[in-house]
Amino acid sequence: MHLTQETSERLSADLVRLVRTAKQLGHRVAADLYGDLPSYGWALLVPLEQHGPQRCSALASAAGIDVSVASRQVAALERAGYVERRPDPVDGRAALISLSTAGVGALAHTREVRSHWTLDALGDWTEEEARQFSAQLAKLADGLDRAARRPPARPAD
Repeated sequence: MHLTQETSERLSADLVRLVRTAKQLGHRVAADLYGDLPSYGWALLVPLEQHGPQRCSALASAAGIDVSVASRQVAALERAGYVERRPDPVDGRAALISLSTAGVGALAHTREVRSHWTLDALGDWTEEEARQFSAQLAKLADGLDRAARRPPARPAD
């Protein structure tokens, strides 16, 4: 499928506007959204919730960050009580990170706040409009993920 230059530019501009607005909103209401959970915590706690206990390297991969960064962030989450660490039964030299009760609660709180924002933002949408948008948004996210994995395109000379 090929898009016209005009459509491509419009989609790109609208996406930039959406990301900018989301960042501004996130900064403004970070305390309400995350409570005591550091903002990076979400990216590390969700994979634990979805896939269970993992090594730090797996969490780093899931979050798209360097293992050294993930290690520091996991240590901070552990000190705050959101995750727990135990020896890996397969390799005692490694540790498995798991979600704690406080981590489960932090994720639930964040989801509740996000749900309220979404309901407020889409208050004049029909259920069908919201479902269609959700499907298209997921398709866009999948496409962006694929594009991010490809080598950068070189501009034409």
